[in-house]
Amino acid sequence: MLKVVKKISVSAVAVGFALWSLPVAADCSRGDLDKRFCDIDGDLVADTPTDVSKQIDPDTLIFAYTPVEDPAVYKTAWADFLDHLEKETNKKVVFFPVQSNAAQIEAMRSGRLHIAGFNTGSNPLAVNCAGFSPFTIMASEDGSFGYEMEIITYPGSGIKTVADIKGKQLAFTSPTSNSGFKAPSAILKGEFDMLPDRDFTPAFSGKHDNSILGVANKDYMAASVANKVIHRMVSRDVIKEGDVITIYKSQTFPTTGFGVVYNLKPELQNKIRNAFFNFEWAGTSLEKEFSKSKEAQFIEMTYQSFWDVIRKIDSANGVSYACE
Repeated sequence: MLKVVKKISVSAVAVGFALWSLPVAADCSRGDLDKRFCDIDGDLVADTPTDVSKQIDPDTLIFAYTPVEDPAVYKTAWADFLDHLEKETNKKVVFFPVQSNAAQIEAMRSGRLHIAGFNTGSNPLAVNCAGFSPFTIMASEDGSFGYEMEIITYPGSGIKTVADIKGKQLAFTSPTSNSGFKAPSAILKGEFDMLPDRDFTPAFSGKHDNSILGVANKDYMAASVANKVIHRMVSRDVIKEGDVITIYKSQTFPTTGFGVVYNLKPELQNKIRNAFFNFEWAGTSLEKEFSKSKEAQFIEMTYQSFWDVIRKIDSANGVSYACE
């Protein structure tokens, strides 16, 4: 059983996964990684097994994108890239529409997911407990990347500042989301001395689009979300520009990290990496969807450096991960 342990008291935050019986790695350096993994090179990511018999080379590769919005929309958006991935790997590639961060992590941990984009807050859990090895993120044409967490409300809510949330409801998305839970929890505590249950009533919507629509429809008085999701929903006319108002904007965080499960054969991992970096965006379904949030390419990154700020937020929130 995999658990997310938090010192912050929030109702309905437990996350659990039903897992298959999985092998335990021999004694080795692993840092915070689950006992099944090794990290000899110290990059904070599970090493590919040196024992060839423990490497996998599936005939069909399963790909999943983080469940921030309607999975059907993203199955279409990723279609051209997945066709490209099939040509680069000479394997069939299937899009797996996950409904939650927990389901996505469990799928990789249990061996049913090979390539994925995990959202910002889920990356540490996916790395440490599922053997996720991220190597790229989306960026704009000039190489800039990332998003901000925004706390939003609706016109006429009576909420004009973060302090006005006291005594009212604030919607989060899920416990593993950075902008939907982790970052706002740390910011509310550190900057405003505000705690859930004591100062406001927390709610969990499950996804960023649920929170945004909930605020726009006045079901939630306020919510913490990733602003890139707001931009995409406005671009698709799901909401109008003035349906939500921002009362707080954070520093910039890294966006979705893409990578593979640690135990794919090295040759296959290299083919997948190449597929990301040599993909031509112009005129594709991926460009059509993600140009709405100004992404135009995949750039190389490392979990150790790019996710440093996220690990610090976890630490500030008293978050630790136990993978049993």
